Amino acid sequence: MINFTLNMPTRIHFGKGEVNRTGDIVAAHAKKALLVTGRSSTKKTGSLDKVITSLNKAGVSYVLFDRIEPNPRATTIDEAGRIAREENCELILALGGGSAMDAAKAIATVALSGRPIHEYIRGSKASKWKELLPITEALPIITIPTLAATGSEANSGAVITNWETREKAGIGGPGLFPKAAILDPELTYTVPANYTADGAADIFTHLYEGYMTGDEHANVQDELTEGLMRNVLIYAKKALDDPKNYEARAHLLWTSTLALIGIAGAGRGGAFPVHAMEHTLSAHYDISHGRGLAIITPAYFEQIILADRPHRLARLARNVFRITEDNDKRAAKAGIEALIHWYKEIGVYDTLQGVGIKREDLRLMADETIRVNGNGTNTIPGTHNMTADEVLSIFEASYE
Repeated sequence: MINFTLNMPTRIHFGKGEVNRTGDIVAAHAKKALLVTGRSSTKKTGSLDKVITSLNKAGVSYVLFDRIEPNPRATTIDEAGRIAREENCELILALGGGSAMDAAKAIATVALSGRPIHEYIRGSKASKWKELLPITEALPIITIPTLAATGSEANSGAVITNWETREKAGIGGPGLFPKAAILDPELTYTVPANYTADGAADIFTHLYEGYMTGDEHANVQDELTEGLMRNVLIYAKKALDDPKNYEARAHLLWTSTLALIGIAGAGRGGAFPVHAMEHTLSAHYDISHGRGLAIITPAYFEQIILADRPHRLARLARNVFRITEDNDKRAAKAGIEALIHWYKEIGVYDTLQGVGIKREDLRLMADETIRVNGNGTNTIPGTHNMTADEVLSIFEASYE
């Protein structure tokens, strides 16, 4: 097990009706907030009304910014940051899925620094290949997830899209840990089936990425990861079959948070090459992140993991999908088939062609994956340093 430092400073409020405590929780940190959400869903579901009612009851004033798009744009974030500064907002309150929460972290950064967010994005052309210092200061952030997916509610990372340059990459730093996360599973009852399924694919990928690429001697973390993966398999299907099944929604939401809060990967580390590849796809085509991950994962397993670490894939197959095959290579292949079966069962199995991506753009996107995520090198890290040609081969195998 490798050395690690684990910091999980976000106070988590979990359970039925916790959203009604929003006002009091925010009031402990600020008198005025910028309330950040998407364009329509939180209004339609009533989640926004619950938050506003609680803020009013606690005497917290707010400015509503309801223009966050999927794959949140740098230009939108810069505008929201300007408004937060001009309105003297003391805190950024995020209500929504990963897009709203990631945007809130970026807005909190821009609001305090006054610098455009593209200067902070890893791999951005604006950074000129310099590693920017981690974001150590930002306005306080509080998150209220309405979808189990990204785990952004309690960690210090975010992913932002510069649509003009077709760059989608991460920002991060200790200043971006939310002060509090309000996890009310009942807010996820109204999530559409495709969002629930795409979110489950995202959670599963968060868990398997480090498991496949990290140190192989962190058995505590491996056991935690396998248990969380099994929970995704079980409760995603239950939530899809019965959207108001509280236990299913609660288990899925808590699994989402635990997947990226740091505890599963501490002492193991590991790279996230599948996320790097998918970020390029959705930066160019604005597709669902979880759906994109599900599309390219089988080819990644076939071409990379099966060659580099078949024993790890075999372990996942046995401990998560309950494959009983003794031979590692055959168990690994059976694991891939079991994963595809699960993808089909929850409705995320697809192709790049099926989501509207043009084959002639695959080479460009493979090259862009390396440029944005390679930290100035000609590869991205994984079980080995992956080249643009290898990324292209995965894209090609996922096309139809």
